[in-house]
Amino acid sequence: MSIIEIKRQKRALIARYARANDLKGLAQSLTTLVPLALLWVAASLSVRISYWLTAVVIVLLSLFTLRVLVLMHECGHESLFRTPLLNRSFGFLFGVLAGMPQYVWSQHHAFHHATNGNWERYRGPLATLSVDEFAAMSASRQQVYRHTRSWMMAPLGGFVYLLFNPRINWAKGSLQFVLHVLVKKAAQPRIAWRVHAGSFRTSIWKSGREYWHMFWNNVVLLALWAAMCAVIGAGPFFAIYLISVSLAGGAGISLFTVQHNFEHAHATDSARWDYDVGAMQGTSFLVLPALLNWFTANIAYHHIHHLSATIPNYALAACHDEYSGLFANVPRIRLSGIPRALECILWDVRAQRIISVAEYELQQR
Repeated sequence: MSIIEIKRQKRALIARYARANDLKGLAQSLTTLVPLALLWVAASLSVRISYWLTAVVIVLLSLFTLRVLVLMHECGHESLFRTPLLNRSFGFLFGVLAGMPQYVWSQHHAFHHATNGNWERYRGPLATLSVDEFAAMSASRQQVYRHTRSWMMAPLGGFVYLLFNPRINWAKGSLQFVLHVLVKKAAQPRIAWRVHAGSFRTSIWKSGREYWHMFWNNVVLLALWAAMCAVIGAGPFFAIYLISVSLAGGAGISLFTVQHNFEHAHATDSARWDYDVGAMQGTSFLVLPALLNWFTANIAYHHIHHLSATIPNYALAACHDEYSGLFANVPRIRLSGIPRALECILWDVRAQRIISVAEYELQQR
């Protein structure tokens, strides 16, 4: 199906399926949060029975935390619920449970949607290099680049992305802010504190609203950590928590990556970029088992999600089925193809596509 036909039918498709439902959103939230809470009870009991049982519980915790991540993402698009307050409230809660300040994250994620397929402006969570940039690196740096993007490093990436960076960035930014105000006040004591505070600039947050979301996310999360340590014990809690969240984060990063980094994915520059081409040719449809589609809240239907992020996750499958002819040429990746897709970590600027290092090496012969 041509892009022209997709553009022609797009408005009708969105009008039909971009209808959020508060009851469906609440049902999805409760079927995620209640099992997650029960699993934490099971985890606290399992450490007294068998570490093998704890390992099983950790796997389940990871899957439900992954679902929390996707529902957090959905709230950021204001598509899980019809009511804005519900999206904001549950988005904040999901952000605390995932370790990510949801509002701040959603602002960055909105930029990804606005530029999807334009690799000159957005290179993905792995900061994908162009072929020329990769060629300019030394052999050792090329190896580091490849290894740090290996699927085996995904849990470490999940830890850094969800747990380490949000805490460090908040602490670093807050310290810079306090020092800035104190230095300015010492130099110009007659000027009001508020004026000095208003002159502070940082790349960590773009507005006061972003900062306060970071602040309350961290405060609530740290309080939750303290409460869980008091109930379970610091050792067992952090062992279970760090592993489960890191696995969930690693899985989330991998899922996101292979839906944009896959063999010959469309990847253009600003001059030749088209939003709908990016959605249909630069985004994949992951063909997953039904159970995994549930745990990932249908994020596998990523081509439709990028066509319009206003379509709720619970409407994506029906939309895909009804307009299947429209999406016949969308790149498909099966579960077994994910490791191969994760090897596609270079942007071939001249060919306007994503390629693997193996294909790059073949080109050099």
